[in-house]
Amino acid sequence: MTTRHLSQSDLSDRWTISPRTLERWRWAGCGPRYLKIGGRVVYRLEDIEAYENTQAFNNTAEFAAARGGVHGR
Repeated sequence: MTTRHLSQSDLSDRWTISPRTLERWRWAGCGPRYLKIGGRVVYRLEDIEAYENTQAFNNTAEFAAARGGVHGR
């Protein structure tokens, strides 16, 4: 099996977010897992998809519960 890797630019295009957001997430320790190889940051497609699956919610109450927030107050 061949593992596909995406660059920071590729992932920012996929999610239509700024590359700086990904940099900030790495610094903060959130976001998808990444590899740093020879000074270059890459993301394994399997890690991206796993992270995307953790971000799927049916409604805002489910989102709030997952984040430890209180909904409806």
